[in-house]
Amino acid sequence: MKSDTRVRLEIFGRVQGVFFRASTRKQATKLGLFGWVRNRSDGSVEAVAEGPREKVEALVEWAKSGPKLARVDNLEVHQEEVSGDFDEFEVRR
Repeated sequence: MKSDTRVRLEIFGRVQGVFFRASTRKQATKLGLFGWVRNRSDGSVEAVAEGPREKVEALVEWAKSGPKLARVDNLEVHQEEVSGDFDEFEVRR
């Protein structure tokens, strides 16, 4: 599957301690995307996802609410250049 889109997501709200990273990885893998997700020290979650535009857009839509226990107050989406550096979607520490 060709990666033609890359986004960096910054997700704010109650997004740590609610399985956001694991759920993002599961959703991204289901969509066939590549990249990573991690917690940030300010309490937010950051993710980078690459893949076909429609699949990346589906992940962005999902991230607007996230897993059941999460509360997303703000989602920032930044378009980036595709790197092709990833061979999976991983949770980073």
